[in-house]
This record gives sequence, C-alpha cells and structure tokens, in this order.
Amino acid sequence: MYVYDTKIRVRYADTDRMGYVYYGNYPEYIEVGRTEALRALSGSYKNLEDRGVFMPVHSMFIKYIKPAFYDDLLTVKTIIKEIPTRRMFFEYEIYNEKGDLLCKAETTLAFVSKETGKTCRAPEWFSKLFDEFF
Repeated sequence: MYVYDTKIRVRYADTDRMGYVYYGNYPEYIEVGRTEALRALSGSYKNLEDRGVFMPVHSMFIKYIKPAFYDDLLTVKTIIKEIPTRRMFFEYEIYNEKGDLLCKAETTLAFVSKETGKTCRAPEWFSKLFDEFF
C-alpha cells in the first residue's frame, strides 16, 4: 500500500457564509493530494502526460463528516491499495490539526492514450513504481 500525506492551509476564500469550507472545495483538495502523491512517486503527473498518457477522472465519491474552517491546516492522506492496471483507484482521508477525520473520498482514474484518445493499460514503467509498496 502506498500512502502520502499533503498539507493544505484553508484560505478565507475557501469558506462559505457559515465559516465552513465550502463542500465544492474538497474535490480540489483531494486533487492536490493525488497530484502531490504522484509527484513524490514519479516526479509529476506531467511526466505521464509527456510520455503519452492522460488520466481523466472516471468517478468520484465524497463523504463529509465534519467541517473544516478558515486557517485550518489540513492533512490530505492519499492511499493507493493496488498496482494500477487500466484504471487507478485512490482513497483519501482529510484530517484537521486535532486529528479529526473531516472527509473520506474515493476516485477512479482511467489511463487514456494521448495518441488515440482510447483507454489503455498503465505504462509498465509507471506500474513498476509501486512494486516496493505491494
């Protein structure tokens, strides 16, 4: 299993009139977590694109548990439980500084050939990056 933590500070602009982080900002937070997890593993998501593979989001699920507030320092825990094949599955947990679980989420991304626009297998070099974790 591969796990990577990313810290994000809640900006004032991220909050709604109640002072909570607006629910629509959580997908952005998990995207940052996913991008940074891949960056730590393979250099960057851009590295995949430069080598001819896109990874569009196929599906997303979010469960909101507790609110986050302005100036909270959040930890986005990105979890990959299996070596990617034609799709890549991510789980996320977002915590505040007190360690309270605020949100759980899942995304599925597909591998798509830049050249053909069709789904494809994960590049072998990319899948091998996960060998040490499984």
